[in-house]
Amino acid sequence: MTNDPRAGQPATADDLVDVDELISAYYELRPNIAESTQKVAFGTSGHRGSSLKTSFNDDHIAATSQAICEYREREGITGPLFLGRDTHALSGPAQDTALEVFAANGVRVVLDSRDGYTPTPALSHAILTYNRSGRSDAADGVVVTPSHNPPQDGGFKYNPPDGGPAGSDITTRIQDRANEILATGLGEVRRLSLDDAKSAATTGRFDFLDSYVGDLGSIIDMDAIKQAGVHIGADPLGGASVAYWAEIGARYGLNLDVVNETVDPQWGFMTLDWDGQIRMDSSSQFAMASLVGNKDIYDIATGNDADADRHGIVTPDGGLMNPNHYLAVAIDYLYTHRLHWSPDCAIGKTLVSSSMIDRVAVGLGRRLVEVPVGFKWFVPGLLDGSIGFGGEESAGASFLRTDGTVWTTDKDGIIMCLLASEILAVTGKTPSQRYAELTEQYGAPAYARIDAPADPAAKKKLGRLAPDSITVESIAGDPITAKLSEAPGNGAPIGGVKVTTDNGWFAARPSGTEDVYKIYAESFSGPDHLAQIQSEAKQIVDTAIS
Repeated sequence: MTNDPRAGQPATADDLVDVDELISAYYELRPNIAESTQKVAFGTSGHRGSSLKTSFNDDHIAATSQAICEYREREGITGPLFLGRDTHALSGPAQDTALEVFAANGVRVVLDSRDGYTPTPALSHAILTYNRSGRSDAADGVVVTPSHNPPQDGGFKYNPPDGGPAGSDITTRIQDRANEILATGLGEVRRLSLDDAKSAATTGRFDFLDSYVGDLGSIIDMDAIKQAGVHIGADPLGGASVAYWAEIGARYGLNLDVVNETVDPQWGFMTLDWDGQIRMDSSSQFAMASLVGNKDIYDIATGNDADADRHGIVTPDGGLMNPNHYLAVAIDYLYTHRLHWSPDCAIGKTLVSSSMIDRVAVGLGRRLVEVPVGFKWFVPGLLDGSIGFGGEESAGASFLRTDGTVWTTDKDGIIMCLLASEILAVTGKTPSQRYAELTEQYGAPAYARIDAPADPAAKKKLGRLAPDSITVESIAGDPITAKLSEAPGNGAPIGGVKVTTDNGWFAARPSGTEDVYKIYAESFSGPDHLAQIQSEAKQIVDTAIS
């Protein structure tokens, strides 16, 4: 991928979305579902789109909300539905639409009592807290967020009673029913006015912030951070965690500065991402350029994306950590410092995450569970405690409480950021210093992702590729040790192929939104060897899908 020449530079007025136009389009444009791009389409993290492209509009959310109501009725889900939103401009209107439909269907909706923003992990935490209380009914939730996507985008994600991202068996049913409703002109949608929905007897309030922040001592050693005096700089990147970080610092007496408390639906304070877009990606060196530039001010600096399900860790000695590097450090630390976790508690990773994690797992004597891309695959293990940590290469992870019970079953960027400070407080070393020590023990991998062109037919073929379609016996001079189309941790299809050797690997998966496929690759023999793996991987895949 070629970086935009302005990547990492401050946004200008020409980069900013017109919020009034965005919201007007939300209500005024009507989707034509004969156009595939204007249908409801649930990806790995819900339905996303932009009102300006007629892919995220009032009709979409009304139909999807009605489909969720019908799904809940069929499944006998009778508890409250926790409803939260992030700071994207379309999140407020979409939350209103959803509330109008939910209330008309008699759903017990629970909104934030502070009329604030709700991080994804706070919503997951609320669902699980309610459901573990022994009540006979079960709660679920919706968080209105497109995560780290640009300001013009909207997102709508359903979390069932297990608290995590809904699996494809659920989202396909909701998606298909929503499109049926759209096709019939929304005639089956029940809906109240916003005022009537807010005042409905079924609409309640819940203090997401107090519930989440007040419980952090059960998963992070807050006393150690306080006593060590770790100077923390927390940047919410204009997202839903802004009030949470201020409360965390005040409630636990931490030496914590909220770097930027601005909430701006245009995100005019951001630096541009790799492609010249405004994107709140806390794992991007370009989006995090301002915080990285001030790395020497803090012992640990952290960033979160708009719904706080991703993390970014900045240290004075290392700058912004590669997400894979921090995952390895976090795993190594947690499995040697959480003494009440079960000795059978496994480590979860996606199959495109670094093999450094595999080597750390062997060193710890822990079982590794390798799953396809998508955090939903970690939900059962986190829920029953059989997986202590689940992480993916895109800077998303969660882990168990100190007593070995579930905390969240969705990604939690806040606890991952706080864990970096705990690591420094307890070990006296920054996470980047700890990673350097791990490389001395296990080797230093080179990791990268590249894109290659592919038309829809080729992408479809790649998604169904069988391992025996790979006929070569070696990659970059090393014998192939495995060819996979299913994840070894759970046998689920990976939607592509992964090929491994003793010194490296590559995985190829079709993009869900562009005419490209993604090649993830890693080498423990250096950058030149990585480049060779990438080159040969492209040749291998192109031959197999031609």
